Amino acid sequence: MSEPLVALPVERWVDPASVFEARFGTDEHVFWLDAGPEAREGWSWVGSGAPDDPAAVRATVCAGPGGVADSGRFAGGWVGWAGYDAAAARAGAPSSRDDDSVPHELWLRTERMIGFDHTRRRAWAFAPAPDVARLAAEVSAIQPTAGGGEGTSAAPRRVAEARHRPDEYAQLIERCREAIREGDAYQLCLTTRFDIEASVDPVAVYARLRAATPAHHGGFIRSGGVALLSASPERFLEVGAEGEAGIVRTRPIKGTRPRGRTPAADAALVAELTASDKERAENIMIVDLMRNDLSQVCLPGSVGVDGLLQVESYAAVHQLVSTVSGRLMPGTTLDGLLGAAFPAGSMTGAPKLSAMSILHRLEHGPRGLFAGCFGWVGADGALDLAMVIRSIVVDPDRAYVGAGGGITWRSDAAAEVAEVGIKARGPLAALGAELPSGW
Repeated sequence: MSEPLVALPVERWVDPASVFEARFGTDEHVFWLDAGPEAREGWSWVGSGAPDDPAAVRATVCAGPGGVADSGRFAGGWVGWAGYDAAAARAGAPSSRDDDSVPHELWLRTERMIGFDHTRRRAWAFAPAPDVARLAAEVSAIQPTAGGGEGTSAAPRRVAEARHRPDEYAQLIERCREAIREGDAYQLCLTTRFDIEASVDPVAVYARLRAATPAHHGGFIRSGGVALLSASPERFLEVGAEGEAGIVRTRPIKGTRPRGRTPAADAALVAELTASDKERAENIMIVDLMRNDLSQVCLPGSVGVDGLLQVESYAAVHQLVSTVSGRLMPGTTLDGLLGAAFPAGSMTGAPKLSAMSILHRLEHGPRGLFAGCFGWVGADGALDLAMVIRSIVVDPDRAYVGAGGGITWRSDAAAEVAEVGIKARGPLAALGAELPSGW
């Protein structure tokens, strides 16, 4: 059993990128849960830990204190990921298993970390009592660096290898539409993958990714020779937000448009997104699915929709986002919550089991960590997990980027192919890679 962590204020504000580079960047097991390079609200955490048994993490009872101390909601516990394929198999769907180079589930028990409150520009050191003062002093002495990708040179350009050609993906879209016409599904989240056969520096790649496509749930998690780098815009599950002990919330994204080159073009794309019958229907179907999922672990009558079809804008895209919440049944564990809601409906389609089975037949390969989740789980049962989208998975000899989109009966194949390119382009650029011709 690891020693409990205690919190101590750091004397002055230091940017998370500088702390990561100076204090944690070379650690074997390291994490950076990142609110973004220009964040003015929310929290980031940078630290190190040791791999722990996933079963111990999953046994955590989801509750959370429902309050926020000066040092934040996450005061120690675990940081890690869970991949798509094992979760699909657990849900009863056929699934492809990726190679064993990247574990399908990995959790680091936090040993030392710094929490950054971007709203108040304050930082806190977390470590066992004998070490916390030294850690706080070390961090306070760190001098700011360029960080965030500004001083990071671009990687050599290469062309990614696609699992499907654009015309093949378009054919799969038509097969999705056939399955919908036959009544086997209402919506299907069809995905593909782009691979780079090369050894890459995950720290340098993440610096470029966060600089180009900042997101409120960015993340860098490395354990040995494998790493997850993410600029995720989608919060999957949150438990124990301020004043909400025992409340679980999910924020599925369905509906995407690129950013416009001018303010007028940008506004037109937002208007197009909000007016799209296809995008609205797709989002609402996933909201209904997430309501059903949460109802399995929430008190009767407590599940509701807090926000519907709201536009969120990021550096590269506009997204259509909804919010669903409920009050968890007492004693619900992380294992029970993930059993009800994971894989996320936004990455499967509906009905979930039928959708996953159809997609297994069509996609012809594992998703790996893509379409999984990552983030933190507090020892007190609070948690904040994001979707593994707009992400890069790295092992010693390769890296891959997954991308996809929701298919409905009204889907246009050309538009769906273009959407995959929009989503994959940013992560691939951080790797120094380009999309294959046609994407």
